[in-house]
Amino acid sequence: MKKFLVLGSSFLVLLGSFVVTAHAANKEQRTKNQEQETAPFRPENGKFPPLDKAHAYRGELVFVDHANRRGSIRVQGSGMFFRNDPHPFALLPYGIVSYHGAPADLRDIPLGTVLHVRAFLPPDPKISAVPVLPVDNKNKDANHNRGTGIAPAENHVLLLEDEPSHCQREGLVWKLKEVDIKKSREGMIVATREPKQGSDAKATEEKMTFDAATRLWRGRERLSIEELIAEGAWPAEGKKSLGGQAVLLGITWRPTPDGIFTRFHISDIWLDDAAMQRAARSQTETHKAFIRSRWMAAWIDAVEYGKFGRATITATLFGGMDDSLYADFKKGTSATMNAVENNLKHTHGAYGPWHMASRGTLLDVTKAPGNAPLGSSGIQIQFETDLIIEGIRPGRVVRVRPGNWPQVQVPREEYLDNNTAEERFPSPAIFPRY
Repeated sequence: MKKFLVLGSSFLVLLGSFVVTAHAANKEQRTKNQEQETAPFRPENGKFPPLDKAHAYRGELVFVDHANRRGSIRVQGSGMFFRNDPHPFALLPYGIVSYHGAPADLRDIPLGTVLHVRAFLPPDPKISAVPVLPVDNKNKDANHNRGTGIAPAENHVLLLEDEPSHCQREGLVWKLKEVDIKKSREGMIVATREPKQGSDAKATEEKMTFDAATRLWRGRERLSIEELIAEGAWPAEGKKSLGGQAVLLGITWRPTPDGIFTRFHISDIWLDDAAMQRAARSQTETHKAFIRSRWMAAWIDAVEYGKFGRATITATLFGGMDDSLYADFKKGTSATMNAVENNLKHTHGAYGPWHMASRGTLLDVTKAPGNAPLGSSGIQIQFETDLIIEGIRPGRVVRVRPGNWPQVQVPREEYLDNNTAEERFPSPAIFPRY
């Protein structure tokens, strides 16, 4: 009996030890999971980062360096908007720009446009073309009544979109509640941004200015405020309820009187879907012509080397383009591939992107099932060439031209000549110091 008690005591001690160890292991795992959830997220080379890991902010576009795919935004924070310094950003190689609900390049967006941003920390701070900031910079108070959030370290952009593009992607509309107009044809609109399908959540009203330069679009028409007044839709002077009319808005910022420091301005009102679709079609055609002359961007997944310079390259085409551009990539057709830097500048050939590019054939074109992550088209190509150039390596970015696209020369600022470190990674010295 005594022996049994001793064994039982040993078992209880062992069991207790196991419970304590298991509890400690579970606690350690929970701590690790919490640290991973709160740890700063930085995109990895060769992987498209998840949109839900991006930091979101919005602000006014105040500077564009389109050739290097970067610029500056006056970020809306918790303080006086006009005091905020322009905040530099750079597009990720697979970063998507959307304007009027259609694919766009930075050069397409007018300065002053208010944009929605989804951005990450620099993937590789050593070669960042914009200032690298402390990872918690978005939480710092910028003082001088500017508040927090105006200079986030997340300045490498996955998605940059204007107001109508943002609303269409998120399923939102602006509902016009009231207009207050002066004889000078300027005034104020009260509106709410809310789900198109309706929601139980109470939407916050926002006051925005408009003036005689505000563009109104309906179907094929571009209307003036005078024409809306003549129709009786708006009053000649004073206030009128607009009954929650659903529209899409283009939003900008301009200095405002009467001591209001953060009030946005309406540049455009799309009164119906037909008008918005026409704007999107026009922008789509602009972007299609641009991409055909600069080639489709992609990154290299794998390279299978053969003899005497031959190679078979597997690459994933970047996303955010019109479907007709992807349709030009067909199995068995000719193609040309050139190496580019992360700002998508061509790196080989001073007479045009085709000068030193690898020429060959598309052996295969496949589309992955399901929805591709933002930044990816989900389309993978296999390209065979008999003379591969140095810049075509796994993890590197390239541009690809199907054989039926035009063979043109790009302007000097859009390709690298000497391929020096300074030219490959433009210095951030032109931006302010923080």
